[in-house]
Amino acid sequence: MKKAKYTWQLREKTELPEEFSNILVNEQINPLLGQILWHRDIRSKESLDLFLHPTVENLYDPFLMYDMEKTVTRLQEAVAQGEKILVYGDYDADGITSTTVMKEAIELIGGEVDYFLPNRFIHGYGPNLAVFKEQIENGVQLIITVDNGVAGHEAIHYAKEQGIDVIVTDHHELPPELPDAYAIIHPKHPQGHYPFGDLAGVGVAFKVATALLGELPTEFLDLVAIGTIADLVSLTDENRVLVKMGLEMIRTGERIGLDILIHLAELKKEAISEESIGFTIAPRLNALGRLGDAAPGVELMTTFDEEEAERIAMFINSQNDERKEIVTRITNEAFELIDPTDPIHIVAKPGWHEGVLGIVAGRIMQDTGKPAIVLTIDENNETAKGSGRSVSALNLFDALSEIRDVFTHFGGHHMAAGMTLPVMNIERMKEHLISYLKENQIDLSQGQELLIDETLKVEEATIPFIQQLKILGPFGTDNPVPNFLFEDITVEQCRQIGADKSHLKFQLSQAGTTLDAIAFQMGNQAEEFGQGTTNITGQLSINEWNGNKKPQLMVSDFSVDGVQLFDLRGKNGRQKEIPVLNTMYIFFNSDSQKLIDHQTSHQQFFTTVEETVEQIKITNSQQLVFVDCPDDIDWLKQITQAGKIERVYLMGISSEEAYLNGTGTREQYAQLYKFVRQQEQVDVRYKLNVVAQHLKIQEKLLIFMIQVFFDLGFVTIENGVLRKVENPENHALTESQVYQTRLKRIKTEEFLLYSDRETLQQWLWNEEEV
Repeated sequence: MKKAKYTWQLREKTELPEEFSNILVNEQINPLLGQILWHRDIRSKESLDLFLHPTVENLYDPFLMYDMEKTVTRLQEAVAQGEKILVYGDYDADGITSTTVMKEAIELIGGEVDYFLPNRFIHGYGPNLAVFKEQIENGVQLIITVDNGVAGHEAIHYAKEQGIDVIVTDHHELPPELPDAYAIIHPKHPQGHYPFGDLAGVGVAFKVATALLGELPTEFLDLVAIGTIADLVSLTDENRVLVKMGLEMIRTGERIGLDILIHLAELKKEAISEESIGFTIAPRLNALGRLGDAAPGVELMTTFDEEEAERIAMFINSQNDERKEIVTRITNEAFELIDPTDPIHIVAKPGWHEGVLGIVAGRIMQDTGKPAIVLTIDENNETAKGSGRSVSALNLFDALSEIRDVFTHFGGHHMAAGMTLPVMNIERMKEHLISYLKENQIDLSQGQELLIDETLKVEEATIPFIQQLKILGPFGTDNPVPNFLFEDITVEQCRQIGADKSHLKFQLSQAGTTLDAIAFQMGNQAEEFGQGTTNITGQLSINEWNGNKKPQLMVSDFSVDGVQLFDLRGKNGRQKEIPVLNTMYIFFNSDSQKLIDHQTSHQQFFTTVEETVEQIKITNSQQLVFVDCPDDIDWLKQITQAGKIERVYLMGISSEEAYLNGTGTREQYAQLYKFVRQQEQVDVRYKLNVVAQHLKIQEKLLIFMIQVFFDLGFVTIENGVLRKVENPENHALTESQVYQTRLKRIKTEEFLLYSDRETLQQWLWNEEEV
């Protein structure tokens, strides 16, 4: 049995009202899609029209935001009086696009405007007092923040003392006390009445730009789409309208720097989607701030010089490549430090680049299904700084807020947190989180929830159906790409692909119909398929190659029902990873324990079938590893069928190699007997290899033959010295119990080591005999 990585939450089928069903028919929408729309609260003709065909008319009046009129008036005064204006942004993709929108909007009304993006390693996040001082000393007369500012009390207070107005535009969580700014534009301002509170920083900047210009600046919508998608805000309501129109602006617009970046990223401009923004463009812009200065992002978006744009875009690409290399290295090192039994993973190491630790924590969380905190330690081994990523079951911000005293700096939200703390406090943080999980009865063993929209049959995954799924886009937070479940599937033609064989490609087969599937980062799970009944969930897409289109499933998760057998025979098998939890290693020969490197708390040396079965039940073992071969093959079947065994790993190491060496020929026994009769004694402890070479008999076979002679009373062995027995009784070789056991072992090894896995699996859980 292979358990799913996630906890699947399958939506229940809803009997759609006749009125809504008729709407679907009129719109020619597949009823399966109707179920998804209904569950996403699209339940009337009006809401469906708005969802499918959003327009500028669906955008809210920017003056509904608190302080908007005051902000516009102050900006107009600043421009009229020729004041020097500073846009103070942030170092991520949302901050870059927010800064660009605000800068260009002020320039359009004739303002003298400059911008500043803080360096995360020098200035940190948000308004920096030293930067504000420097900028004011250099003549700045008005500061407007974008994508930050609601927590910038110190710097904003200083500016006010100097007679400099600060306008804050932000979308982050509001603190209990707001800064003493000239104006605060925030969609969730406690004194405001704005209908939609989930705008990204660039969305808020766009609202200011709209109010300032007196019309909708559609030329900024490309930037709005990028920042909104990158910041993972809710892609519903107004954000859906902004992103949908913004994607169209990217496809048809002429922002030189963005066009070149798209080209260098090997994307087709006319086919740009929220996916290509989220996985290709946004990471490139984010890479700037992760490694250093994010200002080139604004330069790229604002330049009209094609050569300069190409130079900047190439630099951004190189930064992104460097970022990926750093992430890969740190991720590999971090996984080496993880204890898989820990309920939460906290890893720290000197020299890790702090700019990518959030990405690494996210990868650990995704791979293990457990919250993760990744920290870098300074060169003095005193301070640790890093990021955490959590699962939905644990509010990481709330949990860590209970021990704020251990942190030098701390902030975050439900799913993520950033912190700086003394190295000595890391252990206290870990102990607190483990206690928090216990006290609040938070069970992380089930994995994160994965919402599944529909159960489909393979024959229903058609190109027309997949094409119609696109009407649900753009996809993102609160409007995810639908996940579909395919049950009782046979997996065919499964193979590893990719330069490092880290991905899988296979076909789902059901009732004579097949569906291509890709499973990224699942290359090491190829052997899971083809055993038992497979259930697979994922997202549907269309694969187009040389003009041919085929449906394709991008696998999110899978499970396998029934007991599974994993073939670890041969030297390569010993290197494969075996789960530790609820696993018992079984040795039929005590000497075999030294042949493997795997360590487990449950190791059982076989004495009897009954005792081994009892130990399996006591330890609640669900996985068995048969390290070597038994003398009697039925022992293996009896043990396997005991308890609630889900997975069996067969290594089948044979130190004796009975099948290969056989029992020896009559001529070899005669030769050995003659040799023994000619010797007074033979040192078989230290000179056995010499005897084997002399008789030209393989050493392991020679040991067995001597054991047969001893069993029949032809020789004695004491303290490693073999002596002949004078006038022994005549016995046939087959009268030896050692010889009979060898015959059984040969039969066992022949079947266990040389049968294919399917034959072994059929035999283990059925009544067939060998």
